[in-house]
Amino acid sequence: EARAMLERAVAAIQENKEQALSDFNAGAEGYREKDLYVFCVDEAGNFTAHGGDQDLLGESIVALQDHTGERFGGEIYGNAVEGEFVEVDYSWPRPDRSEPVEKATFVTKVDDQICAVGYYK
Repeated sequence: EARAMLERAVAAIQENKEQALSDFNAGAEGYREKDLYVFCVDEAGNFTAHGGDQDLLGESIVALQDHTGERFGGEIYGNAVEGEFVEVDYSWPRPDRSEPVEKATFVTKVDDQICAVGYYK
């Protein structure tokens, strides 16, 4: 489901990037389901869309770290490749919870955006 959502997000960006980013932020149908959502960063690593936490907009993904101190944000940012879907594993709390759990995120690069959708294991 996460990969399929990311594939839809890639197609949306290719069709109309500004509208797609707006839809991701709004959690429009198809871009936020259960605990899945799309997030994107620009080439500088700053969030341009986040369907789960609007407070992150404009912030750097590279600075994000999990409860162990691992900077998974840099791994997401650094592993994005256009035309490929790479999976990055880390720990992160579910929405509205504080206890971190295992999470995997599919990430790819499209146009000038690095976009991803994560799922909890």
